[in-house]
Amino acid sequence: MRAAAATVIPGPDRRRRGVLGAEGTGRGATGYQQRGARVRSTGRPSANGTDDVRRTDRRRRAGRRGKRRTRGRAHGDATGPVHDGPDTTGRDAGRERRPGSDAAGVLVLAACAAWALITGAVHQGRPEGVLLAVLAVAAGYACGRIGGALLPVAAPCAGALAGAALAVTGPGLAAGPRPAASLGQVGATAAVLALSTGAACCAARAASAPALRLGLHLMAVAVATTAVAASAGAVICCAGVLLGSPAVGRTRHRGAVLAVLAAVPVVVAGTIWALAARALPGEAAGVLADLLTGHRVGLWQEALSLAHRHPVAGIGPGRFADFSTVAAPHPLPDGTPHSALLQQAVEQGLVGVALSAAAWVWVMHALWRSERPTPVVLAAGVALTVVASVALLGDALSFTAVPVGAGLLAGMATARPLTEETGAEETGVPESA
Repeated sequence: MRAAAATVIPGPDRRRRGVLGAEGTGRGATGYQQRGARVRSTGRPSANGTDDVRRTDRRRRAGRRGKRRTRGRAHGDATGPVHDGPDTTGRDAGRERRPGSDAAGVLVLAACAAWALITGAVHQGRPEGVLLAVLAVAAGYACGRIGGALLPVAAPCAGALAGAALAVTGPGLAAGPRPAASLGQVGATAAVLALSTGAACCAARAASAPALRLGLHLMAVAVATTAVAASAGAVICCAGVLLGSPAVGRTRHRGAVLAVLAAVPVVVAGTIWALAARALPGEAAGVLADLLTGHRVGLWQEALSLAHRHPVAGIGPGRFADFSTVAAPHPLPDGTPHSALLQQAVEQGLVGVALSAAAWVWVMHALWRSERPTPVVLAAGVALTVVASVALLGDALSFTAVPVGAGLLAGMATARPLTEETGAEETGVPESA
């Protein structure tokens, strides 16, 4: 009976596919042919051939879904949604788009250097200072990327200690009362200490062990305390970084916070421009003039007047002292208008101002696209915002330590650590808000 049953071919297969022969067991056989071959081999025909076909189709669809699930998990999170291709919403998206941010930074810095050379050649200027600042930022950024990738906690910790030591003992940046010191040295010291405090906060946010994190927070407080020996401005800057980093680090919406931080220097620049243009009300202008000193405000007003006469390409890099009548009577003239904004406007024109703004936007965009944890990124963003504001109020960028430190901190905050970071509350996937 079993042998006889093995030769039975169901009616649906006979009607739809014909009598099955040896070809029914081939590689390209259809579901009906495979079912018929299976009947011949087992000797157990199905009472309903359509049910067998449906079961075969269901198994095929289940197999395809399993393959897609395996591929999706290989590209993304094992518990996340299934994707048939690379995940474009998590860390892979940041990695795919990251080269664009780096390329934009290279183009912006190259454009800043090229424009300085062009304006220097046209107006017989001295672009060496601008070129040195651009090179310092690029070198610091590259070193920060390398250090942040290899030592995500130790690198910012070492940078914070080095910056504090430089601010206390370095030539030209030594902390302490200096009645005869130039205006820029006070701002440069405040900027270096703010960067050091921000680096210590980044290290604390990146640490995984609670004891280590507490120790690094205490180190950040100690670094900020050294500003007491420098100036009141340095104390305000370090206190802003020390208090602002934990405050913004509690949010996961880094995009919104970075947008606010990016707008702070814009507000400061607008206030400086309005004060230099005598557009502020008399009482507000008087209060700001008392805080910033009349000599600094006089430099700003003269620089803006020169910028109005040379709006596009300026008067040439390093040539403000050749035209200024306010800087010369100062006991220690340094030939700058003591504002990065107005220095760019008077020496390189509105094009130079636009390139500086583009560099700032690139830094904020790189932080937004960073794969580091959001608390680390926002701590660096707060410190860089404070330094940008200090640079707008003085000539801190004329001191090489400041652009180098800013580049280091930005590089460490945008690096890709070779090991998985577990210290922060959430991964460094950039948010859309």
